[in-house]
Amino acid sequence: MAMARMLAARAFSSTATSGGVSMVQGASRGIGLEFVRQLLKRSDEGHVVATCRAPDSAVELQKLKEEHSRRLTVLPLDVTDESTIEAAATSIGETHGSLNLLINATGILSIPNVIHPETTLSKVQKSSLLLAYEVNAVGPILVIKHMWPFLKAGGRSETGRGFSLVANMSARVGSIGDNGLGGWHSYRASKTALNQLTKTISVELGKKDNIACILLHPGTVDTDLSRPFQKNVPKDKLFTREFSVQKLLSIIDNAKKSDNGKFFAWDGQEIPW
Repeated sequence: MAMARMLAARAFSSTATSGGVSMVQGASRGIGLEFVRQLLKRSDEGHVVATCRAPDSAVELQKLKEEHSRRLTVLPLDVTDESTIEAAATSIGETHGSLNLLINATGILSIPNVIHPETTLSKVQKSSLLLAYEVNAVGPILVIKHMWPFLKAGGRSETGRGFSLVANMSARVGSIGDNGLGGWHSYRASKTALNQLTKTISVELGKKDNIACILLHPGTVDTDLSRPFQKNVPKDKLFTREFSVQKLLSIIDNAKKSDNGKFFAWDGQEIPW
């Protein structure tokens, strides 16, 4: 962390941040990829850092890199391997020195023969609980930990907002108060953990740094993550990636410092814990 702080201070003094620097973690496909696409379309200014576990095999992300070579940086980052998070932080420090927006978009719901949403207690497995927790909760928090120095630097920059923002992709099923159906033990619990960890971080960073942290529920979006479970989703409740990300970016754009620690649905409504 000491090295990261030094890099942030050094680079911040010499790197232009016109338009700001946004980072999207989990950008190889789905909502994360769409965030990168829409952020790049907004203007000719600003930079986007997109990270994912295997950039070389992320075909759509590489196409965006070819189209926006000056403004898009693609870095490897595996949320289950902290050394890759540290390496990405070092690269961001050397190249940009600050972050104005961090979006944690990675998430895991099912992998054939590895993890699947549990419909009953009898199907709960320790391995599924731990894997969901590692990817959905631990990973995003470690990303914030290592990007913290650059978020602090971004909070001091003059990009319009006046503070840096962290937006973690959660899910309504992570709400304890909203849980009336049960099931999906691993996924629900991991998102609940993400909510609590983000809320706790928001208290700390909101007091001493110019950073706000929010949680976002994107709705049920037509992505690889939700595709096996769309059968009973009403047509008007299954969103395109373009629609969902447009709504989420509107929340991000209009976020106030007083929203620090809050949990919002795609339509801007607050979700109970």
